[in-house]
Amino acid sequence: MTEMSSTATAPCVAAHHEPSWREGVRTGLPSLFGIGAWGLVVGIAMVKSGLTMPQSLGMTLVVFAGSAQLAALPLIAANAPIWVIFLTALVVNLRFVIFSALLAPHFSHLPWRQRLALGYVAGDMTVALFLQKYPSEAPQVGKLSYLKGLLYPNWASWQIGSIAGIFLGSAVPAEWALGFAGTLAIICVMIPLMAGRPALAGVLVAGAVSVLAHQLPYKLGLLAAVLVGMLTAMVIEETAEKWRSKRG
Repeated sequence: MTEMSSTATAPCVAAHHEPSWREGVRTGLPSLFGIGAWGLVVGIAMVKSGLTMPQSLGMTLVVFAGSAQLAALPLIAANAPIWVIFLTALVVNLRFVIFSALLAPHFSHLPWRQRLALGYVAGDMTVALFLQKYPSEAPQVGKLSYLKGLLYPNWASWQIGSIAGIFLGSAVPAEWALGFAGTLAIICVMIPLMAGRPALAGVLVAGAVSVLAHQLPYKLGLLAAVLVGMLTAMVIEETAEKWRSKRG
């Protein structure tokens, strides 16, 4: 009976719901400028790191992960071993495994091709905003439309900014300190996601480790910072859960 009920509600959840779509667009609208600015900086950084225009366009369209791109570009420019580049990008993007686990119960009824497409356009901010709106996994009309309203404009904003940066890259002077501008753009996107003590502690610890380990070769200090920051957040979250369960 449960399976039949789930199957019956799946078309309703997957059907387009215009009010939910518009709500999703409105909710994600304030973050689009920061996403576009971040994409612009990454697009310029790709060209400045030595990638050709076709390579840069291919990277932004295929990878679509700004933090992984920014982490990989200095390694590519430094001719780091390929395993270091892939491992760094993998660790930086491990958070998407968590995002997938959080979204899977909401959309497990969808065909795998559709879930794969949604996973490709998903981002940090969009997933966080969706889970704030729909913390329950129960089927609801408009849930998928709301998610698409968050995802598609976010993807478009990133690609427009990134592609503009790729074409502008050759005209931008090196003394503009774009690395610092990229850091500011990332901070603008990151701050709203630092909800709760585990996330805040993870960010602070990762920042401290990155400063202490900045002299490691091949930018391995960044890799260490991400790992230690993630582990810190996980330990604090697990400890808090145990403490809450003991208190009843």
